[in-house]
Amino acid sequence: MPFVKVCNQEIYYSELGAQGIPVVFVHGAAGSHLVWGMQVRALGEMAHAVALDLPGHGRSDPPGRNTIDGYRDVILGLLDALKFDRAVIVGHSMGGAIAQTLALSHPDRVAGLGLIGTGARLRVLDTILSGVLNDFDATAELVIDNSYASGLDSALRERALAEFRACPAQITHDDFTACNGFDILPRVGDIRAPTVVICGKQDRMTPHKYSEFLASKIAHARLAIIDNAGHSVMIEQAEAVNRVLKEFLSNV
Repeated sequence: MPFVKVCNQEIYYSELGAQGIPVVFVHGAAGSHLVWGMQVRALGEMAHAVALDLPGHGRSDPPGRNTIDGYRDVILGLLDALKFDRAVIVGHSMGGAIAQTLALSHPDRVAGLGLIGTGARLRVLDTILSGVLNDFDATAELVIDNSYASGLDSALRERALAEFRACPAQITHDDFTACNGFDILPRVGDIRAPTVVICGKQDRMTPHKYSEFLASKIAHARLAIIDNAGHSVMIEQAEAVNRVLKEFLSNV
């Protein structure tokens, strides 16, 4: 799997498919490219699918960032490094904030948006924000238990916990700080990119009212609320999410 130099850091990414429009998948706080495995495989059949590790996550060089704008600049640098004039940006949670910010600041680089489990503002509970540094293990369990619909399989829970704990506590704290400072409520209606908004019906981290707000403010946005799924809808109901994304891409 390849690396590319962005902002003087080695950034890791996976990719599949060389034909069609570029689609860049951006993970959320404490995540990595691994959360997009099923989407990269599915969309690689019709597009050039790329999923990166943000700085300090997965295999990419530290440091991370503590603002959404900082991460936005990384995505912009990735587009330049991969010679993508324009791309569809699909972001989950914090990744959705990054995608929206890019669409507002550089609309000419964004061919479309896939906003998954995100909102126009992402306030973080202090229990989580301070807990990451003060009691990392307990906070990891709190976050994971609230990132899936009820009845989470024990093996999937342990894997999700391991992936969350793999991200250094300081970088996770900086991610949540970036989320907590994100607020484009007055500007979200200025987004002009074709957009699909996806949310799990049982999402407790970013309840579906957040997605409904996005869809109501972004012109011609399509909204898909997916049952039997929580915040990690692209993992819990991968086939349903893939169907929505494929249909969206076929019309971009």
